[in-house]
Amino acid sequence: MRVFVKICGLSTPRAVTAAVNAGADAIGFVFAESPRQVTPKRARELCAAVSPVIIRVAVMRHPPVADWRAVAQELEPDWLQTDAEDFAGLDVADHIGRLPVYRDTPALDDANVAADSPVLFEAAGSGEGARANWQRAALLASGRQLILAGGLTPDNVGEAIATVRPWGVDVSSGVESKRGVKDVGRIAAFMQAVREAEQIHAD
Repeated sequence: MRVFVKICGLSTPRAVTAAVNAGADAIGFVFAESPRQVTPKRARELCAAVSPVIIRVAVMRHPPVADWRAVAQELEPDWLQTDAEDFAGLDVADHIGRLPVYRDTPALDDANVAADSPVLFEAAGSGEGARANWQRAALLASGRQLILAGGLTPDNVGEAIATVRPWGVDVSSGVESKRGVKDVGRIAAFMQAVREAEQIHAD
């Protein structure tokens, strides 16, 4: 199995280079309130030299329409990641992929999780290192392109892949030396752990 990998919350050239060199499929730029937050202009600068093969993801949460328009115009992202219910109020061009976020809360009705495109499943809070329920994630991953996020690290991502069998994984705080600061070594270690898990679970 080939596992899609997104490294999120990038805010420096060094972190972007580390993610790309390690083999990430996608890089995420956070525009919601966070220690990892960047401006649309800064995000554009950070990925200016990145190969178009790498997916650029705008990461938002309940964005005002004006904020989304600014990101769309300046960054020109490949995907928009935001809570599933946000898309109804946003004008997202057809060429921009939608990555709806579903949170591991009692209020979530698993039957309402989209099954026709990639979806992201994470803990109730974003960017806090909290782990989603992997058993619930495994059920949701059946028949879906589910990207697992929340509390993943180089040490546990292999177990997560074995348990959930996700289409992809997403990491942010798990590859940081301190909150908001990406660690090149941890990014490389995370990617290595993912690739090793792929070999073990090649079916």
